[in-house]
Amino acid sequence: MQPQHRVNLLDTDFKYLKIKSNLKKARFSHGQWRVALVCGLFLISVVTFSMAHLLQRQPVQTRVKIPLPLLSSSPAPKLEPVDAWRTVGIKSGDNLAKLLSPFGIDARQIHQIMSLGKPVRALRDLQAGAHLRVRLDEQGVLQALAYDLSEQQNLQLERTEDGFKAYTRAKNYQTRLAFAQAQIHNSLFAAGRQAGLNDTMIMQLASIFAWDIDFALDIREGDGFSVLYKAIYHEGEKVRSGEIVAAEFVNRGKTYRALRFTDDRDRSRYYTPQGRSVRKAFLRSPVRFTRISSRFSSGRYHPVLHRFRAHKGVDYAARRGTPVRAAGDGRITYRARKGGYGNTVIIQHGHRYTTLYAHLSRFNRKARHGQRIKQGQIIGYVGSSGLATGPHLHYEFRVNGRHHDPLRVKLPKVAPLARRFKKTFDTQSNHLLARLDFFKRNTVALADLYSPSGN
Repeated sequence: MQPQHRVNLLDTDFKYLKIKSNLKKARFSHGQWRVALVCGLFLISVVTFSMAHLLQRQPVQTRVKIPLPLLSSSPAPKLEPVDAWRTVGIKSGDNLAKLLSPFGIDARQIHQIMSLGKPVRALRDLQAGAHLRVRLDEQGVLQALAYDLSEQQNLQLERTEDGFKAYTRAKNYQTRLAFAQAQIHNSLFAAGRQAGLNDTMIMQLASIFAWDIDFALDIREGDGFSVLYKAIYHEGEKVRSGEIVAAEFVNRGKTYRALRFTDDRDRSRYYTPQGRSVRKAFLRSPVRFTRISSRFSSGRYHPVLHRFRAHKGVDYAARRGTPVRAAGDGRITYRARKGGYGNTVIIQHGHRYTTLYAHLSRFNRKARHGQRIKQGQIIGYVGSSGLATGPHLHYEFRVNGRHHDPLRVKLPKVAPLARRFKKTFDTQSNHLLARLDFFKRNTVALADLYSPSGN
C-alpha cells in the first residue's frame, strides 16, 4: 500500500476525543437549566392566554344531539290546507276591496265579482259585525267567497271555467247543548258574564225565576246558578246562544229549578220538575235589578211632607228612564197624573187584584187607558213626578181594595201542566235534569282538580 492511502487510526481517535471534549464544554450548568425552564413556562402561559382570547372572540359552535321521536300508532296532526276558508270580520266603513286586499286579491278579481250585478248587490253595502269568508288556492287566486245575508241565508261565490258564479243557499245549523255555572259575589250580571253568558241570556235567566226571586232584594253573596242552554253552530263555528232548556238557581240556601217544555201548539213555558208552572199570576218586582229605598210601613216619615204617614207600597230606587213592567195580566183603568203620585198607572187584574205604579217620568205609548196588558209588558218609565225627592218607582198591591205588602203577599199560582203532556214532560225533564247534574258534578270536580290547593 502506498503511504498516502493509509488511514491513521491514532489521528481519528484523537479527533473523536476532541469533539467529545467540546460537547462537555457546551453542556449547561445547573443554574442555566433553571433559567431555561422558567422561560419555557412563561412562553407556554403566553400562548395559552392568546388562544383563550381568540376563542372568546369567535363564536363557539356546539353540536346538539336530538333524539329521534318514538314511533306511534296515533295519526299525524292534520295540517290546514293551503286553500282553507279564512274568515275576516267586517267593521264600519269596510268595503270589499279593503277586506280582500290583505289576501293579495287584485282589482281585476274584484271587478269580476262585482260585474255579476244583482246577485252580489249585497256586497256593495257590507253590514258591520258580519263576517266575510274567502278561499284561495296555492297561487293566491280567489276560488270562493261567502257572505251572510241573514241568519237563514248566505251568499256564495265560486270560481268556474267561465268565471264566478253567485247563488244563495240556506244555512245548515247544528244545535248543541251548552253549560254555564257561576257563584254570585258582586252581581248577577258580573257572575253571568264570568260564566260566558251574554246580557240577553242573563236577562232570560232572571225572567225565568222572577216570580220566586226578587233580584233587587233577595240576592246574597254565595248564591249561584247552573244553566243548560242551546248553542247554535254553523259549519263548526258558534253563531249565537239559544233558549235556556234547564236552569237551577240557589238563593239563600233554597234551590229553584225550571225546565222548558213546548206543547203541541208550539207554546214554550217553564215548569218545575213536578210539572208546576214557575210562572205566577204576578211578578215579585215590576223593575229589574234595582234596590228598595223604602218598604211597606204603617208609619213612615215623609221626606217631602215632613210628617209621619202610612207608606202603603214599596219604593224601588232606579235610574230615570228605567222600564216599568206590568206585574200581571190585566187592563189599564187609570193612566194620568194623580196628585202626589205624579204620573200614575193602575191595572185591574181580574176581580180581586189591582196594582199601582207612581212617580213615572212618562208613559209607554203602546200602553193606553182601557187597553189589555200582558205580564211583563212595559207600561212606563221611572221618574220623580209628584211628591218625590229623586227618581224611583212607588208600587202598590191591593187585594179587594185593601193594601198588602208586595214583598210578602202570597201570590196566586198559574194552572199546572195539562195531564195529556205529563208523560212526555216527565221523559224530557228526567233527561235534562240528568244532563244538568252531570255537568254540575264534572265542573265541580275540574274546579277542585285545578284549584291552587289541589294536588
